[in-house]
Amino acid sequence: MSNQPVVLIENLNHYFGQGSLKKQALFDINLELRRGEVVILTGPSGCGKTTLLTLIGSLRSPQEGSLKILGREMRGAGKKQQVEIRRQIGYIFQAHNLLKCLTAEQNVRMSMELHNGISVREVKAKSVAMLEAVGLGNRVDYYPDNLSGGQKQRVAIARALVSHPKLVLADEPTAALDSKSGRDVVELMQRLAKEQGCTILMVTHDNRILDVADRIVSMEDGRLIQDTTAALASHS
Repeated sequence: MSNQPVVLIENLNHYFGQGSLKKQALFDINLELRRGEVVILTGPSGCGKTTLLTLIGSLRSPQEGSLKILGREMRGAGKKQQVEIRRQIGYIFQAHNLLKCLTAEQNVRMSMELHNGISVREVKAKSVAMLEAVGLGNRVDYYPDNLSGGQKQRVAIARALVSHPKLVLADEPTAALDSKSGRDVVELMQRLAKEQGCTILMVTHDNRILDVADRIVSMEDGRLIQDTTAALASHS
């Protein structure tokens, strides 16, 4: 299993609409993500980045080609199999999507309640420990309205990582943050991912954070046009 890619995509096409309104959004996508990698996906608005992310996140079903997540083929997968895969993925969105009526700790705890066999005490302890890891140990009982934008995004990161997912998908996680908070947030994601050995795929327009990636994949008009190691990209 350790040599197997976390995500393996081959000849993936995706369409929206039916009949004469049918429009192709993704063209012949081939992509491999390995354990522990931080991969950034860049490209102009409307080029298909978020569509690809939702397919990898098992939020949409693949139509043509092959999409394997953690060794399981998702094309033709049933709802139960999709839910099982989703439980092994952490999601971080541009809008942090925290529930205002819950404290930081309760928001983090929610993602652990999807998993069976963990005691209430253990869930609380892990949630608090994860908030401490993201530098919010003194904000555990705060509600989202009393947190800054950067702090809310840190809660979202804690929620995504608390159950030790094999894969984390982040869609524009720094878009609503100033440059300092954005930098802190992605460096935190990078460090925690390395510690947990999980793979991160991050969609971003933020050129200031490209150096945290092991690889940068560029997209245009629904096609992958470039896949480079970050070290090469930074010198080009």
